[in-house]
Amino acid sequence: MTSRRPRRRAAKAAPQILEVAVQSVGAQGDGVAPHDGGQVFVPLTLPGERVRVEVTRKTGDGLHARPLEILEAAPGRVPPVCRHFGDCGGCSLQHMASDSLANWKRERVRTALSQRGLGEVPVAPTLSVPPGTRRRAVLAYRVTARGAVVGFNARGDARIVDQWECPLLDPALSRLAGPFRDLLASAGLPGASGDIWLTRLDSGVDALIDLPAAPDLKMLERLTAFGRVQDLSRLSWRHGGIAVPVAEYRPSRLRIGDFDLSPPPGIFLQPSREGEAALAERVVAAVGGAAPVADLFCGVGTFALRLTGNGRVYGADGDGRLIDTLRRTGQVETETRDLFRRPLAADELKPFAAVVFDPPRAGAKAQAETLAEAGPPVVAAVSCNPATFARDARILVDGGYALADVNPVDQFPWSAHVELTARFVRP
Repeated sequence: MTSRRPRRRAAKAAPQILEVAVQSVGAQGDGVAPHDGGQVFVPLTLPGERVRVEVTRKTGDGLHARPLEILEAAPGRVPPVCRHFGDCGGCSLQHMASDSLANWKRERVRTALSQRGLGEVPVAPTLSVPPGTRRRAVLAYRVTARGAVVGFNARGDARIVDQWECPLLDPALSRLAGPFRDLLASAGLPGASGDIWLTRLDSGVDALIDLPAAPDLKMLERLTAFGRVQDLSRLSWRHGGIAVPVAEYRPSRLRIGDFDLSPPPGIFLQPSREGEAALAERVVAAVGGAAPVADLFCGVGTFALRLTGNGRVYGADGDGRLIDTLRRTGQVETETRDLFRRPLAADELKPFAAVVFDPPRAGAKAQAETLAEAGPPVVAAVSCNPATFARDARILVDGGYALADVNPVDQFPWSAHVELTARFVRP
């Protein structure tokens, strides 16, 4: 019998430590520094800073690194306001002064337009919504042997940062992380994980929690008491994709314009009332008195309901729950329709004097193409992604529209996200 020599383990490569000078902030909010003919992405840094970093990975875009030491800080660096900043993945730019952040978001929009040959279009200064106003949030949770963890995912991995504060959120939402943590820790759900959807309605907080199985009578009683003690408007549970109300402590009410809606649990809304009002004001001004109007990707009617004074309004969206909520107002002609697969065709667009469209981050390429072919005199666009907006804008301009103005709106303080409204007209 022969003996085998034990294999030697390969020596772990020494970490690659660099000293770099950050020149700009990239689209994801990371500092970008030149290095060896390429670039290094360093989170939590600002232009003008010299930083010692450790390289963590390499991609086709360049090197990605974590900051070890700020050797020279930028004059615009400010102290973060949240104890979780840097660990929590929710914010990437709390260290940037508010005026610099507003200018950077405006430049993101201008850069996206320039890359599509639309650099001459006027872009207004960014309208920034203050922190502490966000009215919807999705918290992750996990029950462990030591209790429960409730919060947002960490930066760059699936770990949950146990949330003790969130200056972004409406205080009515941020205060609930602790009570939900206590509820889950004592509920006898070992190993359970999921999401908690919180929405601030006009009637109070609407909460929806994922559960690993349908709750038994004891759990339902526990949930009912929890919602009452926490003064919720409604509490629901979900397993297998279907939301089931536990209790509605008062009628769930959402006001849009002059109308009250009764939304289903976990409904999608604009992140803040202030941001919604800013977007809606610009959309209504862009449409003017035109009628009839088609509102595409209309959601619950953020814009459609504010345009009913013009006359006939048609609203289409792929989410049947949103359309059902809007339909019940009796104010808008509605259709559940997948506008990515089945955009309004030329003959369907013909009756309208104006179109509003507010697609998800993927944009509305197919719908932009039919608008370019046979759209009405006025198109009001809303977007949460400057890159896909610029792509769709190029399609409309090539189809004969003029892009009259663009207005950035920042509903996501301290993040890299920016929304905008725009007005297109046929000369």
